[in-house]
Amino acid sequence: GVRRFAAAGLLLLAAAAALVCSSAAARMPPLAKGLSLGYYDERCPQAEAVVFEFLQDAIGKDVGLAAALIRLHFHDCFVQGCDASILLDSTPTEKSEKLAPPNKTLRKSAFDAIDDLRDLLDRECGDTVVSCSDIVTLAARDSVLLAGGPWYDVPLGRHDGSSFASEDAVLSALPSPDSNVTTLLEALGKLKLDAHDLVALSGAHTVGIAHCTSFDKRLFPQVDPTMDKWFAGHLKVTCPVLNTNDTTVNDIRTPNTFDNKYYVDLQNRQGLFTSDQGLFFNATTKPIVTKFAVDQSAFFDQYVYSVVKMGMIEVLTGSQGQIRKRCSVSNAAAAGDRAWSVVETVAEAAESLVL
Repeated sequence: GVRRFAAAGLLLLAAAAALVCSSAAARMPPLAKGLSLGYYDERCPQAEAVVFEFLQDAIGKDVGLAAALIRLHFHDCFVQGCDASILLDSTPTEKSEKLAPPNKTLRKSAFDAIDDLRDLLDRECGDTVVSCSDIVTLAARDSVLLAGGPWYDVPLGRHDGSSFASEDAVLSALPSPDSNVTTLLEALGKLKLDAHDLVALSGAHTVGIAHCTSFDKRLFPQVDPTMDKWFAGHLKVTCPVLNTNDTTVNDIRTPNTFDNKYYVDLQNRQGLFTSDQGLFFNATTKPIVTKFAVDQSAFFDQYVYSVVKMGMIEVLTGSQGQIRKRCSVSNAAAAGDRAWSVVETVAEAAESLVL
């Protein structure tokens, strides 16, 4: 019924996207050990359709969810690897990655969507079949498509980690928005990502929003000379002073569409972050920005290659990691919660008998 229709719709959209960006389907980085295309074809044939059906409805109601889920995938992979550790809540002894400064602005709606997908996939596939890290990966992929970008196949089979990254690890792995290109290339180089990957992955800023505090140093006390004056004036309406608690769109031209207009913004000196605008002034990255600004299919092709490559950073497969029953809690912690709940229930029953 509905699920079969969703699967058919996903295939039709994929086919349409493939026509727009046929080379994207053909170019694939070497797969990490343990990952494969069609990983759930036998384990749970409807898994990808379940994710797409849910997101088609959810993003239809909240267009910002697409950017939120794409960003969640990035922040997970860039720190400990694509192991869904970004989803873990704090414990009495460990502080969640969510509380590190770069992650505090990750949207609750994205975490809620992953939890909803966990429940839907458990009902469709059974418990501990689809990992939380694969759910994050699929959600990011489908969000790109539903925002107007390319469809691409993703290798699956990731397992979930159970340990947190420290705040220092998060800060060192996620360069700040005021980083220069040299710093960005060094940070990505540690993850075996190059200049083409940097420019293409930065293109995810074609959707979504940013907080004033991420770029207001480019406005005050004086406007960054690399910023277009009209654009600066536009931003000052939303961010009239330093540390304004407000947001604006990343891409002034088509803020809710995954396209190549982000690169047109950079050419017009209307990039929001220092880390964005710097791509147009660096000798290594400028030619790539220029190419993507005039050739959307070239951007889509490189984005697909780079995001699939990013999605295989330090993955856990085979006997490594676990498939979490609840994405926000490791299985051991969840078992401990259940054991304590049983103890409390028995104690309450005993107390009622005494009374």
